[in-house]
Amino acid sequence: MIMASRWHALALLGASLVAVANGRAQPAAAPPAAAMAVIREADLTRDLALLGGDAMRGREAGTIDELRASVWLGEQLRTIGVEPMGDGGSFLQWWNIRRTRLGASSTVRVGEQSLAMWRDVAGTGTAATTVSASTVWAGDGRDTSIDVRGKVAIAQLVAPPTGGRQTSVNSPEYRYARSAMQSLGFALTRRGAVAVLLIADSAAQIAFSGVANIASRGTYRVDNPAAAAARVQAAAAPVLLVHRSFAAALRATAGQPASIQLHQESFTYPSVNVVGRIRGTDAALRDEYVLFSSHQDHDGVRYDIAGDSIWNGADDNGTTSVALLAIARAFKQQPGRRSALFVYHGAEERGLLGSNYHVQNPVVPLAQIVAVLNGDMLGRNDPDSAALLGSQPPHRNSTALVNMALEANQLTAKFAIDSLWDRPTHPEGWYFRSDHLPYARANVPALFFSSNLHPQYHTPRDEPSTIDYAKLTRMTRWLYTTGWLVANSPTRPGIDAGFRLER
Repeated sequence: MIMASRWHALALLGASLVAVANGRAQPAAAPPAAAMAVIREADLTRDLALLGGDAMRGREAGTIDELRASVWLGEQLRTIGVEPMGDGGSFLQWWNIRRTRLGASSTVRVGEQSLAMWRDVAGTGTAATTVSASTVWAGDGRDTSIDVRGKVAIAQLVAPPTGGRQTSVNSPEYRYARSAMQSLGFALTRRGAVAVLLIADSAAQIAFSGVANIASRGTYRVDNPAAAAARVQAAAAPVLLVHRSFAAALRATAGQPASIQLHQESFTYPSVNVVGRIRGTDAALRDEYVLFSSHQDHDGVRYDIAGDSIWNGADDNGTTSVALLAIARAFKQQPGRRSALFVYHGAEERGLLGSNYHVQNPVVPLAQIVAVLNGDMLGRNDPDSAALLGSQPPHRNSTALVNMALEANQLTAKFAIDSLWDRPTHPEGWYFRSDHLPYARANVPALFFSSNLHPQYHTPRDEPSTIDYAKLTRMTRWLYTTGWLVANSPTRPGIDAGFRLER
């Protein structure tokens, strides 16, 4: 995170961003005090204890836990008085996830040694493939004089090179193991190995259950049978992690035949977006919408870290999910001229699936959505700093919308705007990892509010007890006020001329 000595520079950045190319936004009236007053820290704390608590079991996409959380959110919206906009008069917009994975029936046999998939060996891909070749001991992979062409290379996993994309996701041992597998596996397959068996070192052995747990989930996409029929997946040389207890037995099989048969399974199950609206008061503007965006899913019940296997996702993204409830209460207290649309996107953690689905199947015409205000992780880090992604080029697609958000910040929280996470050079690529993205790609004015990553991100330690609720309340009021200014502006925020979103 940024240093305290940089706050002055960041505050100046926030002021200067207001005066960007399209000129300073006209001053707008602050939200009604009575509406702002219903955004209460006590409500946010209570709601997040329920949504982010262990009883919701981490809300994994495509499971009954995600559906339970979605129904709970719909019931909260109903209690507030929000109009349902989902299927059949409900709050739920249903769609299917297509999941593809390597099945447990896959087999790996080296000499006389059989290895059970996900128990003894863990793969990283999902493509079905059959390999039959002799083995070669490749040491730690650095001796390029060892001929691995056309063979199953067996190697000792070693530490990966330093550098590359840094992230706090999962445990350090898991990050180490995946990076080392990618580095050494690529090096050996590039030299011609038809498959690679990597024997875990001490660090990767700690991570073995995590690698197997996550890799066995496979890949996810919105189910589209027509597109699936046209999709052909090339089978790359498999790279497999093996328990270190097999090290001596596998080294002894050098030169013996190996047979690897990886079987693919593919199936569908449901996910949902939760959608509701509060109609605007202006007959000429009420068919235009300010879309408030969150995602209700997280990572579910996974592997154990320090005695906890529930990956709660209190900050990611329970914070924004309960913030939207508070914002709905404020708009119910005093509707804006334009309508407010609340969308909880399912399966964000599986690749922005729900937001991609809604952009393709919007409950109101996409042209009538004047702005998307997306939040993701609103409750951590320095209490006086926050990020507004999409506020500077090349991510900025609407200067007018940025001006409104910065005006709202001055009316409410007065955060120093951390610009680092919005830069295309930031190693996390944070702008591209939340639900505003499909809308921005569809040329809808869009912003992403965040308090950024932290060491508990995507671990079981992202619990309600770790949230700074005073900051979450300020973030919620900032997000609400931005929406209020958009909802009541005489003109809708426009797309900047020439905007084209590229990574």
